[in-house]
Amino acid sequence: MRVHEGDAGEDLADGAAHKLVGVAARHPGHWTIGSDQVAACEGDILHKPGSRTAQIAQLHRLSGREARFHTAVALVVPPLRPGARARARHATVLTRVRFRTLDDGTIARYADAEPAVDCCGGFRCEGLGIALFDAVRGSDPTALEGLPLMATARLLRAAGLAVP
Repeated sequence: MRVHEGDAGEDLADGAAHKLVGVAARHPGHWTIGSDQVAACEGDILHKPGSRTAQIAQLHRLSGREARFHTAVALVVPPLRPGARARARHATVLTRVRFRTLDDGTIARYADAEPAVDCCGGFRCEGLGIALFDAVRGSDPTALEGLPLMATARLLRAAGLAVP
């Protein structure tokens, strides 16, 4: 599947907020936070590989290239007074990852050591996957792990919660 890079972040944020409203409805009176992520390399969406073979193929695809990870966070704040509606806020963070040129041996060793078949891109940046990168660029270093904590803190402050 191909994606237009400019639309991916907004579509993701809207989708994350929409899904979270459903979750929040099942937990009335509670603050609810959720996140979602989509990644693309040269316009192609990267999915969770699901198998070692697909992980290896995905890492070959990323070798020497840049991938863009759009990570959305959504917050639903419960109504503060009777009859009021819940408020939803969301933000999206873009992280660009430049991968080293990876040879077959490097990819196989990584897949053996860290079978990240359930991770978009086939790696875990919080683990050995960081060694596959040349560079990471973005405004929130936690976004690549799946929950942009700086953006989350901004949303919480904007909703009136005192976050240090």
